[in-house]
Amino acid sequence: MKITGIRTHIVMPIDTLAWVFVEVDTDEGLSGLGECTEYIGNPHLVRGLEAIKPLVIGTDPRHIEEIWQRLFHAYSSLNGRGYISHLISAIDIALWDLRGKMLGVPIYDLLGGPVRDSVPLYTHVRDQWHSDDLNGMVSQAKQAKEQGYQAIKTDPFPQTQAAGSAFKGAHQVERLDPKSVAQALHWMEALREAVGPDYELMVDAHGRFDVASAIKASQALAPIDLVWFEEPTHVESDNALRQIRENTDVPLCAGERHFTRWDYWQLLNDRLVDYVMPDVAWCGGISEWRRIATMAEVQYIRVSPHDALGPVALAASFQLSMATPNLYREECLHTWFTRMAGLVTPFFDIRDGSIHPNGRPGLGLELNLDGIEDHRVNLEDLQARLPYS
Repeated sequence: MKITGIRTHIVMPIDTLAWVFVEVDTDEGLSGLGECTEYIGNPHLVRGLEAIKPLVIGTDPRHIEEIWQRLFHAYSSLNGRGYISHLISAIDIALWDLRGKMLGVPIYDLLGGPVRDSVPLYTHVRDQWHSDDLNGMVSQAKQAKEQGYQAIKTDPFPQTQAAGSAFKGAHQVERLDPKSVAQALHWMEALREAVGPDYELMVDAHGRFDVASAIKASQALAPIDLVWFEEPTHVESDNALRQIRENTDVPLCAGERHFTRWDYWQLLNDRLVDYVMPDVAWCGGISEWRRIATMAEVQYIRVSPHDALGPVALAASFQLSMATPNLYREECLHTWFTRMAGLVTPFFDIRDGSIHPNGRPGLGLELNLDGIEDHRVNLEDLQARLPYS
């Protein structure tokens, strides 16, 4: 069996987000499905998927590790993390999907078999960063709890940049003044009251704040009894994270912006966090996510897949979560499920806040090509429609 082609599908069912799906074709008629969606920068990913074709086409799709290593080391001068690991992720997920289809089994069976009957989810409610509608957030939280979700995450911190879109201010180090900290606490107190004292809550800071602000915020939010405080500061400095760690009793989480096992080694070895959240569509695919989870298991640290974006990544994370003993929960945006359901078939069996296996081979789903065509955009349209263009 040989790989004969790589096809890319760009769809925008949401105006500010493009989902990038990849199909890897073979000379025996089987195709594998992958994804490398990110928030911004998709035009570069699409061009990158074209560029790596010569490294993949003509190879044996059963040689998943060899192809992973080939791609990673071919771009070693650029550093194999971030942009490159996104590209690797799409191909790697597709190869695991292919392997499952060849053997007629779900991917989790290829990873040693399931360690649970279903995968518990956590979801999001409206955050203060984009909206100050406190009543709307409370209403969403109550609805999510009624639908069976047992954990919720939100960003309670107001936008502190002076003006402009979130994208214009997204990479500046922000400072929280006392008023902003008080607003965040008020937001979380309302959420805690809405869901009750025993419900699991998480806070996401989106890597926005300086160290002093992150420490002040975590200390203020300690009475909320959070599962974790996520990405309190920018991820580039382990020393900054260490300083926050030493000055708060609130558990910390990071990993969304870490790529491959080399980025995770320091986090885990120095015990800078209590949870890690690798993204299967960014960190290097199923192969690398599995390695990161095993490294975390040695430290008795739980993993929680970051995949609140596309349905194929959600499916890949589900397959991993079924076979991962040190899982916390899998992330989702339950309010996006209607949009996702039009792009893949069959859609996930979601009951009581968990995804249940359907027993189908590989990822357990395929693209719905009619739905894909309804939302397809080309590279030029994508460049024009994204908010940073």
